Amino acid sequence: MNTSLPAERAASLAEIASVLRRAQRVLAFCHISPDGDAIGSLLGLGWILRELPPLPTAETRQIALVCADPPLPQLSFLPGAEHLLTASPAGPWDAIVAVDASDAKRLGSVFRPDDYGAAPIIVLDHHVTNLHFGALNYVDTRAAATAQVVVDLADALEAPITREAAVCLLTGLVTDTLSFRTSNTTPEVMRTAARLMEAGANVSEITALALNRRPLAAIRLWALALAALQLDGNVLWTQVTLAMREAAGSPQDGESGLAEYLLNAPEARATAIFSEKTTGAVEISFRSRPGCDVARIALSLGGGGHPQAAGCTIPGPLADAQARVLPLLHRAAG
Repeated sequence: MNTSLPAERAASLAEIASVLRRAQRVLAFCHISPDGDAIGSLLGLGWILRELPPLPTAETRQIALVCADPPLPQLSFLPGAEHLLTASPAGPWDAIVAVDASDAKRLGSVFRPDDYGAAPIIVLDHHVTNLHFGALNYVDTRAAATAQVVVDLADALEAPITREAAVCLLTGLVTDTLSFRTSNTTPEVMRTAARLMEAGANVSEITALALNRRPLAAIRLWALALAALQLDGNVLWTQVTLAMREAAGSPQDGESGLAEYLLNAPEARATAIFSEKTTGAVEISFRSRPGCDVARIALSLGGGGHPQAAGCTIPGPLADAQARVLPLLHRAAG
């Protein structure tokens, strides 16, 4: 556990495991606009909890996995993805788990704490911006992905990691480390990945499906966004408008991965994608090189993430959002 957390708000994995072993009915969530780590960690947790021995009072455990938004098409290969719920089923519940979400707002409107009674809310995460909104919070900021935290929880539960769980959790590691290319890819991360491969997950297949394969509509959207690129000093940014989305064929979250791609330009120390939403809001994805902390910017705007990868959603229109955010990004990029 990250011992820098306030003791009164942190929990050990042993404490969390004790609660989950006694829970017959578990409701788990991941964040809106889910990436591979969010969906992989949520599904992986579900497979692990189903492997726990049944309680004396019931033959099976009831595990409900909820995400307000459906997973991206390239993540549909994940075992169990077809059974994810986009609305919360009625309780009662014995435990509530939030994975890969730095604050309650990131879970969306499907997360309703007032409905859960005495059921403890458990937070499993690795984001440095996590607000510790649960009754039991385990936030390991040294972990490269929340999937790594879920593997550690499996050990605390003394639960086996099946092939299905391994595929989901390795997907979380692969996507959050960009196939083990980020600066937080430690020997421990590689040991965890090797363990998941030994359990049956295929790293090359996961990389191809989750990172390299894109629908044609998404490629067309990238082309339009790249044509609108702007370099201001060492900040490289672009926008994705509703008109661009329509012209490209309206791909679901088609700009995913574009912010990382822009960081390949040696002129860029930080990148940003401003995405116009039908609600009038603007979703912003930040990426940066080490030494430029974009998590602080995202947190100040109501979002969160990591020092080199973060995001937020703010009111539009696009021009206003850019005028508000770009000066902050320029200051952070130096």
